Amino acid sequence: MTTEKYAIALGMFDGVHVGHKAVLSAAVKSPYRSVAVTFSSIPGKAEGVLMTPREREDKLRVFGIDETLFLDFFEVKDLAPEEFLNFLSNKYDIGKICCGFNYRFGKKASGDTEFLKNWCNEKEIEFYECPEVVSEGKTVSSTYIKALISEGKAEKAAELLGEPFSFTAEVVKGDQRGRTWGLPTINQLYPEGKARPKNGVYQTVVEIRGKRYDGVTNIGLRPTFLTDYISAETFILDYSDDCYGENVKTELYTFLREEKKFSSVDELIAAIKQNAEQVKMSSKK
Repeated sequence: MTTEKYAIALGMFDGVHVGHKAVLSAAVKSPYRSVAVTFSSIPGKAEGVLMTPREREDKLRVFGIDETLFLDFFEVKDLAPEEFLNFLSNKYDIGKICCGFNYRFGKKASGDTEFLKNWCNEKEIEFYECPEVVSEGKTVSSTYIKALISEGKAEKAAELLGEPFSFTAEVVKGDQRGRTWGLPTINQLYPEGKARPKNGVYQTVVEIRGKRYDGVTNIGLRPTFLTDYISAETFILDYSDDCYGENVKTELYTFLREEKKFSSVDELIAAIKQNAEQVKMSSKK
C-alpha cells in the first residue's frame, strides 16, 4: 500500500454526468490524490451504457481524476460492506471517501451511505455524501439520461452529460447507393452494448482524423431499404474522402425527424437534402 493519501470517489460514473461531477469534484478538490473506484460493467444492464470503460476513463482524466480503478464485479459482489471497505483500505491509504446520496455497495447492495459514514468516522476518514442533483424535477442519473436518449431527446441528454451523447464505430461498406445520388454516406454498425437512441434522423457531428464535420445521421433499420440490424448512416456535409475501416466518432445533437419509409428514391433524396439544409442553418462544428 502506498503511503500517499487518496480521496476515493465511489460510483459507476456511466456518462460522468452533472450528478457524478458533483461527487468527483469533492475528490478532485481535496488535498489528496484522487481515484475513481468503479466497475468496468455490471451484468443485467439491458439498456446499455452511456460510455465504454475507455471513454469513461478518458473523461474522468480530463475532469481531473488522477487514477481510475476498474473492479471486476464478480470478484467483489459477495463481499460484505465492511469487507469491501477493508479491501479498499488495504489498497489505498484513504484520506477521504466521496459518494452520491443513494450509493449502495457490498453483497446484495446491503451497504448504504449511513454505513459508509459510520465506517469513515471509526477510521477517522473524511466523508462526503453528495446530495441529490435534480433537473426539471427529475433526479439526474444515468438511467434517466438513457431514457432521454431512447426518446430522441438528445439536447436534454447533452445538457446533463455536459457534452453530446456519442458513439464510435468502424466505417463499413454499405450499398453505396448514396454515391449514385450525389449524396455519399458513411455506414457504421451501431455498437453493441451502447445505450440505444430513438430510431430516426439526427443532426450530428462526425470526427474523422481529428477534423469535425456536420452530418445528417439516420439511426435504425433504414425502412426504405430495410435491414435486419441497427446501423448509423451519415451524409457528411463538405466531405468526400474515403474513410472505410476507420473508427469514427459520431455525436448526436438534435433529433430532426422520425425514421420513415419513402415511396421513392427521389422523395428520400429530397428529405436528406432538406435535413442537410437544416443542419447548415445551425452548424455545431
